[in-house]
Amino acid sequence: MNNYKRILFILIKLLIVVGAIYFLVEKLVSNKLLSFEQFTAQLSLVFATSIWYFLIVLVFTDANWILEIFKWKKLASIEKKISFFDAYKQCFASLTASIITPNRIGEYGAKALYFKKGTRKKIVLLNFIGNISQLTITVLFGILGIVFLLNKYSFKHPEVNFLKIILIVLIVVIAIFILKKFKFFKIGHYLKTISAKIYFEIISLSFLRYVFFSHQFLLLLFIFGVNIDYFTAINLVFCMYFIASIIPSLAIFDWVIKGSIAVWLFSFVGINELTILTITTLMWILNFAIPALIGSIFVLNFKLIKSE
Repeated sequence: MNNYKRILFILIKLLIVVGAIYFLVEKLVSNKLLSFEQFTAQLSLVFATSIWYFLIVLVFTDANWILEIFKWKKLASIEKKISFFDAYKQCFASLTASIITPNRIGEYGAKALYFKKGTRKKIVLLNFIGNISQLTITVLFGILGIVFLLNKYSFKHPEVNFLKIILIVLIVVIAIFILKKFKFFKIGHYLKTISAKIYFEIISLSFLRYVFFSHQFLLLLFIFGVNIDYFTAINLVFCMYFIASIIPSLAIFDWVIKGSIAVWLFSFVGINELTILTITTLMWILNFAIPALIGSIFVLNFKLIKSE
């Protein structure tokens, strides 16, 4: 029986990894919004003259994930002290395992499996705190971006007026969701044991992470020669991440959603559709596809934690 379970466990790990790699490659090669040939052609045009700027983009990518790893290390260590490498491994492996689940819900279970059975419910809750803190930052800045969008473009683009009511309703629904979730969880004694300092640090790390990946998008706009002022660009990016965050989807389609939203938003300032699709695809590769491939190594090496 033990051998049977071991073989089954190995097959499950292989299925997750093979499935993840297949989905990643398939979505990149068979992109209906942007062909692989168009993508590589766009990259080749700017690589020769902007290679140093691409290195900065890579630094921003590293900073984005380092902040996420530190955030998870701080949260998980509330229950059990873990090293930076442990947090790194858990973040990347859970990303790989969550690819085919709606809104990356599989991330919760994947991270919990790294801990003993008696603590897994608490680990799921800690992961929720980390995700909800990131969503809170996205919503707050998204509201600023939407206010900017409505004030600047409602007269030039009548369809924005139609979206005004929808966006306001969405903001209210998300605000109620966040407040009700925290109200529900605070009934328990567990969250009350977490200090206000920890909550502040988690929110701060979420904010810094948001700064890096939003400005990574801006840097890519600059690399691709887009002529747009900073204030307009950053508010459009805020809108893009906000709208994308409230649309339920499989993680593997995240880049399609962001790409479609970005094309629509940046059409207000006349930016070429091909350029925006190339940037969103590159962002997806750097921040999602490559980390998911790295995480596949940790999935294959994963061993269940036995309860004492």
